[in-house]
Amino acid sequence: MYVLGIDAGGTKTVALLADADGKVVGEGRAGGANLQAHGELEVEKVLHGVIDLALGARRLVPDAVCLGLAGVDRESDGQIIREIMKRLGFRAHTLIVNDALIALVAGLGPGQDGGPGVVLISGTGSIAYGLNGRGLAARAGGWGSSLGDEGSGYWIGRRALAAVVRDVDGRGPRTALTPLVLSHFSLARPEQLVAEIYDNATGRRAIASLGETVERARAEGDQVATEILREAASELALAVASVVSRLEMRGDQFPTLLAGGILKGVAWLAAEVTRHLAEVAPRSVVTPLAVEPALGAVRLALAEAGGGFRVPPYVESHRLTSQ
Repeated sequence: MYVLGIDAGGTKTVALLADADGKVVGEGRAGGANLQAHGELEVEKVLHGVIDLALGARRLVPDAVCLGLAGVDRESDGQIIREIMKRLGFRAHTLIVNDALIALVAGLGPGQDGGPGVVLISGTGSIAYGLNGRGLAARAGGWGSSLGDEGSGYWIGRRALAAVVRDVDGRGPRTALTPLVLSHFSLARPEQLVAEIYDNATGRRAIASLGETVERARAEGDQVATEILREAASELALAVASVVSRLEMRGDQFPTLLAGGILKGVAWLAAEVTRHLAEVAPRSVVTPLAVEPALGAVRLALAEAGGGFRVPPYVESHRLTSQ
């Protein structure tokens, strides 16, 4: 028996082919596959490519596939992905779940797939997702860059760019971000940012890549950069607090996993988030996610092949149920 586990994020997509024991025997990697950011055709192209790479020369059809993607909690997005997978030849035993669920399952380890635990992801976008001991789930964030994604790489980068143009215009404080951002993009003058951001097909990803530049400015003592990262930490902690509250886990002992390129690459931000989370859930142990999220997709695919995996139901928002 073979299964495929796929983690499709805003920046990268990873597909792992594993045998019945969960041993990875094939791997494929490519760029991002986010419906909102890249569109249906690009997502299908990326998924086709990573699946081919993972299968290699093997002529086989996996017994089950689990695909973790941002946004698939929305029925319309989930249906689009299901149609894509059908066109790629996967009609049966295909499990499509939120990418935060596979990250949490990967971090919790074998035998602990049902929680309790929380994962906080800050990459191109951001989301907090949790499972309590009763098998119920909650999420906060993951609304996309136009509606939210507070504390994400894009959110941080967008604020850094705004600080730069305010500095250039004289509408805001001077900031070390200005020369550092220009250097990041290899630009000589601030006016060149317009073409770099608006005319570049990778503009969103380029904005999201500014996290480490903001961290460098903070390390040099820049107050504007420090405030951007401080606010990012606060927003990320608020997302976890929402999940913990709705799942009634504040007094429980459980792991909180930090994942995504921003929390991995910006150490000060991860430390600041950890400091906030000590107040949100005092008994929780905060650790970085140390394994590939796609391994969580492999485990869920094995469960699907072995009789079916029940996707944890979401608890309703207190504010919706009280109206």
